[in-house]
Amino acid sequence: MLQCEMIINGQPVTAATTFDVINPATEEVFAQCQQGSAEHVDQAVAAARAAFPGWSRMADSDRAEKLRALVPLLEARMPEFMELVTKESGKPMAGLNGVGSGMEVGGTMAWIGFTADLELPVDVLQDDDEARIEVHRRPLGVVGSITPWNWPLMISIWHIMPALRAGNTVVLKPSEYTPVAVSKFVELANEVLPAGVLNMVTGGGDVGAAISSHPDIAKIVFTGSIATGRRIMESAAGNLKRLTLELGGNDAGIVLPDVDVAAIAPKLFAACFHNNGQTCAALKRLYVHEDIYDEVAQAIAQQAREVVVGDGLDEATQLGPMQNQAQLNIVKSLAEDARAQGATFLTGGQEREGAGYFFEPTVVTDITDGSRLVDEEPFGPIVPIIKYSDLDEVIERANNSPNGLGGSIWSSDANKAAALAGRMECGTVWINDHAVLHPHTPFGGVKQSGFGVEFGNYGLEEFTSLQTVKIMKA
Repeated sequence: MLQCEMIINGQPVTAATTFDVINPATEEVFAQCQQGSAEHVDQAVAAARAAFPGWSRMADSDRAEKLRALVPLLEARMPEFMELVTKESGKPMAGLNGVGSGMEVGGTMAWIGFTADLELPVDVLQDDDEARIEVHRRPLGVVGSITPWNWPLMISIWHIMPALRAGNTVVLKPSEYTPVAVSKFVELANEVLPAGVLNMVTGGGDVGAAISSHPDIAKIVFTGSIATGRRIMESAAGNLKRLTLELGGNDAGIVLPDVDVAAIAPKLFAACFHNNGQTCAALKRLYVHEDIYDEVAQAIAQQAREVVVGDGLDEATQLGPMQNQAQLNIVKSLAEDARAQGATFLTGGQEREGAGYFFEPTVVTDITDGSRLVDEEPFGPIVPIIKYSDLDEVIERANNSPNGLGGSIWSSDANKAAALAGRMECGTVWINDHAVLHPHTPFGGVKQSGFGVEFGNYGLEEFTSLQTVKIMKA
């Protein structure tokens, strides 16, 4: 049985008890992790505070070099990390259109390297005979990171790397569903980083609550549900913590009648179903013009019939299981509600028999706004396709959601589609694409999808405060 330890002040730490980690393809326990506590959080925060002065004052080039050194360490063990990600998350090694564990580990390395190369500029607002006024970006202190189960390794890197690059130290809590690859990465990183710079406490919601309320943590970065995000905001109020919250979405895609259906159908299917729809920015509501509605729906359904579903360790698998039983139950409930309301299931709609949290890739038509499947984020391999006739009305319908993470417009006239982007109430609008992220491009939500952004210099600056320095010359 694979054992995972916490890392505090550069050293492995065990707890009085452990918890099991389940392979969602087999429902078998394959690893055990330490059940951390609030006391462990206190120890980790104390270690991070002690390490902060040395790390924040380290020469910027030296700090960047230490982060770059993590890439070859991870690259040398890439097959091992891919297998760990697959076993705990269920995503295939290769995956649909290459979106699998290979992409997650490869993307992790790419984000580390790109973020390590970022620099924080000093802005000069005045430089004359009277004075020079500079604006510096200073690190905040200890950053708490709470990460989800759908992209366990890569999202942890999205949190950790800009925090460290800016000169902060970190206390990380990975999801209790998927702590294994992250724990092995933190162990590896501590071969390079000074003790206390990157700490990890594993456990459940009590550990997350201890982090979000801790008076010595200056900032929380969280990816997860809206409900948990609200609780974190409440807990963070005690010392006015900075927050970056990415709280998921119910992304809408609008397909205009001028598209080439055969050309875009594979991209639409991938945008809805990669990682089994278990991606915050996946396409989850697809609005299609009535002139091409049936053609688009049938084309996507055909893709769903042909996709290979199975254990992610099989190289032929394109879609694996859902990650956990609780999320599978949500998808089953939404499917049952849609069926009860008379929706048409072109494919799927059922849990697969046998071991594993498998749900058939499901395409639903004859459904509209007001249905749970349209109004609620399913976070699974099921997509409603909704008919529309009026463009102004469908944009209003797409915006009629408490979420605002991403959206997309699909058209043969990219300029026309881009002109409509400003009317979409979401943090990112893709034209003829969806849910494709880049390390240099800011990503974040509006409304209840959260606030703050990640990636690139915009994301790096989220981990700093501004300090104005005025130097008198007279």
